[in-house]
Amino acid sequence: MAEAHAAVAFSFTVTPDGYDVNINHEALKHVWQSGVVSWKKRIGRLKNNIRNGVFPATITSWMFVVGIILAVKLAGFDPSFGVIESIHRHTPGLILFSYSVDLYISTMLFGTLVWIGKFLVMRYILKLLLTYHNWMYEVRGTISLKTKIWFTLIRLYGGRKPLLMSYQSSLPKLPVPSIKSSVENYLQSVKHLLSDEKYQEMEKLASDFSKGIGNKLQRYLILKSWWATNYVSDWWEEYVYLRGRSPIMVNSNYYGVDALLVNNTNVQVARAANLIYAMLMYRRELDREELNPILINGVVPLCSAQYERQFNTTRIPGEETDQLVHFKDSNHITVYHKGRYFKVYIRHKGRLLKPCQIEMMLQKIVDDESRPAEGEEHLAALTAGERVHWAKARKEYFSKGKNKASLDAIEKAAFCVSLDTEPQDYDPNDPSKLDRYGKAMIHGKGYDRWFDKSFTFVVCSNGKIGFNAEHSWADAPLMAQIWEACQQHEITQGYDERGHTLGTPEFQPPNPIRLEWDISLPCQQRIEESLQVATVLLNDVDLHIMMFREFGKGFVKTCKVSPDAFIQTALQLTYFRLEKQFCLTYESSMTRLFREGRTETVRSCTADTCNFARAMEQGLAKSECIKLLSKAADTHQKLYRDTMTGKGVDRHLFCLYVVSKYLGVDSPFLSKALSEPWKLSTSQTPHQQTDRLDLNKYPDRICGGGGFGPVTDDGYGVSYMIAGEDTIFFHISCKVSCPHTDAHKFGATLKKSLCDMRDLFSKD
Repeated sequence: MAEAHAAVAFSFTVTPDGYDVNINHEALKHVWQSGVVSWKKRIGRLKNNIRNGVFPATITSWMFVVGIILAVKLAGFDPSFGVIESIHRHTPGLILFSYSVDLYISTMLFGTLVWIGKFLVMRYILKLLLTYHNWMYEVRGTISLKTKIWFTLIRLYGGRKPLLMSYQSSLPKLPVPSIKSSVENYLQSVKHLLSDEKYQEMEKLASDFSKGIGNKLQRYLILKSWWATNYVSDWWEEYVYLRGRSPIMVNSNYYGVDALLVNNTNVQVARAANLIYAMLMYRRELDREELNPILINGVVPLCSAQYERQFNTTRIPGEETDQLVHFKDSNHITVYHKGRYFKVYIRHKGRLLKPCQIEMMLQKIVDDESRPAEGEEHLAALTAGERVHWAKARKEYFSKGKNKASLDAIEKAAFCVSLDTEPQDYDPNDPSKLDRYGKAMIHGKGYDRWFDKSFTFVVCSNGKIGFNAEHSWADAPLMAQIWEACQQHEITQGYDERGHTLGTPEFQPPNPIRLEWDISLPCQQRIEESLQVATVLLNDVDLHIMMFREFGKGFVKTCKVSPDAFIQTALQLTYFRLEKQFCLTYESSMTRLFREGRTETVRSCTADTCNFARAMEQGLAKSECIKLLSKAADTHQKLYRDTMTGKGVDRHLFCLYVVSKYLGVDSPFLSKALSEPWKLSTSQTPHQQTDRLDLNKYPDRICGGGGFGPVTDDGYGVSYMIAGEDTIFFHISCKVSCPHTDAHKFGATLKKSLCDMRDLFSKD
């Protein structure tokens, strides 16, 4: 209760002799310091908003423009052709001073108007330049004169020293493809997967849609694209993520694992403290916009909107739809250990605590031998079960009293930390350890991850780390980027010879606060019901992580084939070898060249990849297989670039379907097209998005990547990371309950497919 007493800044009593006021000076001091921190952040955000508001111009350029115009005016010339004099005569308030002072002010106003016109023109030109995407199709070929000129102009108008959000107002909107192009591209993507009879049926549905209701739906969608910043992202977030009523554990959330080839320390609390500090420093960089925006080829910016909700964010369950809530700031994190929750403050007197101080607090949690309250240990199972079940329980049992206060502490935390009691590791002699590692991150025990938080940082008992991330707020590249920052921090920060954090605490950090719960028997029953659902779901996950070291992107480049296209083709060959047929394949591609862009689908099972797979199985000559591989890779690369530049199919059809539901009309074509299962769902986890981590200097820091659960009951989820020049990580998932799928068998077949494709280029 000491913390509760300290929170009261003053108290008073009334007596017959008057009143007596007692002031807690320490509490007032904390209130003052909190206010100072808050105002500093507000001022910092204001400065950044001003800088971003005038980008690609700068405040310095305003001084330069105004200074030049003022100098010319003082030299006896009128650069405004009478406008300055008109401003002087017609602007209220300028007749209060002497004529010379008024003239200076009028000249400065004119200079300001000229400068505003200048940066608006610069921004419009930059936005116009960023709509040009032909450069992407020339990256590996001969660069045209037009593209060379474009590169020159983009460097000229791209601005200097941009903040994280500087390019946002200059990014173009995602264009709405034509009905004709989307329908034609869709039909082309399924023609080789359907029988002649089914294809003719689909072709007729598509024709009826294009000539009929499709045009009406398109008009509404175009209208939305004029009004909204992005015509896809809000509906995608709402209908694909937040309106989903099934559990988000495994079905939606994704995970990541540690750098597997290096052992930083075996001291759990030290590793946790160092990386918690690294994440908080990363959050500070985000708040101050000190992170550099991602630039393709060092020139073309990607949208940075998704960064805003990385921290201080949680998903709130609802009976019909969930809500994503973001808090501007948070002074604490929450820690889960042995079934208990703790609130851990991360600031003291307005300053972030150092790693050594965070380690002290975490050690107190580990040393605490208190028992969980009734129902507390399995509490997070509510976030792993059905969403409606959780929403009703939250409303009934967590809307008041100490339960609400404790739940607020979790939901308003910067992020959650789980200190696991089991070790995880990579052992080349025992691949099953890596599989268990991945399962610990994707679902854990079903009750030891707060699946609603933007991410839960997991630290195993032997110091290995991982994370589980909620998907609605952003996509995987953002978590991959903070993972790189954490790896770099450990290189510079390090540990002492005993594996503890460096440094000596300057003061005693605040004690962790044990969260208190009053969980009734009916509420405990609700928790156990969610746990049963989560247990069935997690026991049905068949997960295999494969570290492929036979070759990597270094060899693939010598084959003059895109590494991503090479792997996607190998996946098609693998599936064909296992199933003796091909399937609709989903590959995730980003659309962050556009404002608030997220993802689009590359339909990577093309007719050309099928032809290559058949040729390999038929044992055709190497030269013929290489030719077919090259053609398949070229087709894949074109599809990938098309989706990145707004020419994809699936998001357009999805939005047309949403419009049709709003209008209350049915489209057999859209229903059929959007109901087809993705039996092979794939995604590449990006690596080295920034220049923070030099893998040439620290090759053992390659991250093991991450993955996700299977999308269909009878399909596979495959995530891969091309790590360095000679390593590829694959995360393969499917369902145990499906008799036709086997993650380990898929991994072994994939390994053979990759090696067979490598042998095509051998000289023998």
